[in-house]
Amino acid sequence: MEDLGKIHQLIIHIFGQDFTFNIESMIMTWIVIISLLIFGYLAARKRNIIPNLLQVVGEMIIRIFYDLTEDALGEELGKKYAPMICGLFMFLFLCNWLGIFPHLEEPTKDLNTPLSYGIMGFILAHHAGIKAKGLKTYLKDYCEPMFIMAPLNVIGELAKVISISFRLFGNIMGGSIIILVVSYLTFNLVTPPFLNAFFGAFVGTIQAFVFTMLTLVYIAVQVA
Repeated sequence: MEDLGKIHQLIIHIFGQDFTFNIESMIMTWIVIISLLIFGYLAARKRNIIPNLLQVVGEMIIRIFYDLTEDALGEELGKKYAPMICGLFMFLFLCNWLGIFPHLEEPTKDLNTPLSYGIMGFILAHHAGIKAKGLKTYLKDYCEPMFIMAPLNVIGELAKVISISFRLFGNIMGGSIIILVVSYLTFNLVTPPFLNAFFGAFVGTIQAFVFTMLTLVYIAVQVA
């Protein structure tokens, strides 16, 4: 059980301050990034009228998320934000699937990863809101239905970051805990591989999609 709490850290001293980095999470994140770059290169390298398997998968993913983004934001904003939404899903999807493979861990099991993307979605959503409405109208929305509600509205917006980040982190970490406990109880026999595939493939895919769609909804709400 002690493996769950084991964190490989790198501590760097800069100007008298200690900066701590999770080495395992960084390595896993780079594995995901490199894998996506390789997939993108291979899928787009030889594009044909009769596509190969990688081209079919790539085009299907892009088409699905372009359609979803255009439905939520309209054609103009949809084309602008669709690449980010599509890339976000593919990154989180592969992050969550990484735990299926031996000796690899999900970067999303480190709270810093989902929290970083939650903050990114928050910034993008409010930047889009300011551009769409103008700063005056954007700030005025926080005073609805009355001025004294402004602090609560601000807290509500900040709570979205916590909600979206901890939902993803909690599901992935919770799955890892269940797998570890069952593995110790059954001595790594039949059940743990099944649970590993279930939490990695099924729950991981669902949570990547939910996180991505919530980010898209937050943007849509701000520009509405």
